[in-house]
Amino acid sequence: MAIKREEVPKRPANYAEYLLTPEGERWEIIEGIPYNMTPAPSTEHQRIIGNLHGEFYSYLKGKPCSAFVAPFDVRLLADGKADDQVKNVVQPDISIICDPNKIDEKGCLGAPDLIVEVLSPSTAKKDRSEKLRLYRLAGVREYWIVDPLNKTVEVYDWTQHRFAEAQVYGAEDRIQVAIFDDLVIDLGDVF
Repeated sequence: MAIKREEVPKRPANYAEYLLTPEGERWEIIEGIPYNMTPAPSTEHQRIIGNLHGEFYSYLKGKPCSAFVAPFDVRLLADGKADDQVKNVVQPDISIICDPNKIDEKGCLGAPDLIVEVLSPSTAKKDRSEKLRLYRLAGVREYWIVDPLNKTVEVYDWTQHRFAEAQVYGAEDRIQVAIFDDLVIDLGDVF
């Protein structure tokens, strides 16, 4: 049964409803719970995303992986499900996807290889709890939580072990990206 735009609830609970939300509204859905993505992030938040995306973009030129910045829909735990059954749609700040078969006209269907979330006061708790759990469960290989206030990056490297604890790096450190053998990012260039 198709949902008509006028029947969409103000808070979408699945991907079918999400697709019908008005232009300009940004939502994420985690386990069927909608989260409003407004207000817009701070200037510092956007600067950090731009710096990190630049590092990834430069490295990935000519390689099979792609880097995407939000807004970019990532549908998790959605394989083989109809849109009205998909209960997890997120918009990570940066998504690195190495399987081109996961990329479609709607975004990404499946787990990106690496996800970066830059904390905002309104998203920090969700990024460190619900999203952390969801990303681990969905099969994301590496997850970075960037804290602009403290100038730190928590890196969860799940390439070898699904329950590995985070390594924390400061602005003076360099991070060896786990999913790429030859990419090291100097956090001095990010912060």
